Amino acid sequence: MADLLTLFADPAIWAALVTLIVLEVVLGIDNLIFISILSNKLPAHQQQRARKVGIVLALGLRLLLLTGIAWLVGLTRPVFDLGISGAPGPHGEPTFETAFSLRDLILIGGGLFLVWKATTEIHHNVDSEASGAALDKKGHVGISFASAIAQILALDMVFSIDSILTAVGMTDELPVMIIAVITAVGIMLIAADPLANFIGRNPTVVMLALGFLLMIGVVLIADGFGVHVPKGYIYTAMAFSAGVETLNILARRTRSRRHGTGNAADSH
Repeated sequence: MADLLTLFADPAIWAALVTLIVLEVVLGIDNLIFISILSNKLPAHQQQRARKVGIVLALGLRLLLLTGIAWLVGLTRPVFDLGISGAPGPHGEPTFETAFSLRDLILIGGGLFLVWKATTEIHHNVDSEASGAALDKKGHVGISFASAIAQILALDMVFSIDSILTAVGMTDELPVMIIAVITAVGIMLIAADPLANFIGRNPTVVMLALGFLLMIGVVLIADGFGVHVPKGYIYTAMAFSAGVETLNILARRTRSRRHGTGNAADSH
């Protein structure tokens, strides 16, 4: 206890904690979008439970990975090298890595899964009849609760590794990492239902969210091959797209109200 008080008496620790919480929340957005989209495909009485289970699993995986930081850091060590020389960059460096670590393979696998999942869902949304998908009463592609949890767990693992490696890069203090992770996942838990309900009420947002997941999948694959795309570019693009979609939603609501008012006026 005394050690903790001494640790948090340092202003630099508080600055690191706040910064890490913000980063963890931002990194958790990808995880939350996937959980929201997948849970919305379940029957209404299972949706909230699936979101809670998914987020609790995300917290459990993050805390489990924090207890094995030495093993986690070891994931970045190369396990094999293809021995292929990439085209040189502007400073003579290779444009992609040929030595792959377990982390790289996990990111590539997770990215491929996200690209496949997002592409499949986009296809179902664009032409559900041609895809031969089983639809629920609302016309959505239905899945089982076990299938949803299995898919959420798989992506939780990918996002958790990315999240914890970011935390390890920010600070060496385990209590700071644990507090940041618990706080960020707590925020995810609070935001899960409002986000899922918003996505469910606005069908066009589903396509936008699937586009985000497709982009995130490509970035994960690129990261696995050593091509590091600055996260700031990704989240700026996502924020801009979300802003445009918000304007579209407001415009549709305004037209709908005017249309309703016009009908009411014509009836008198």
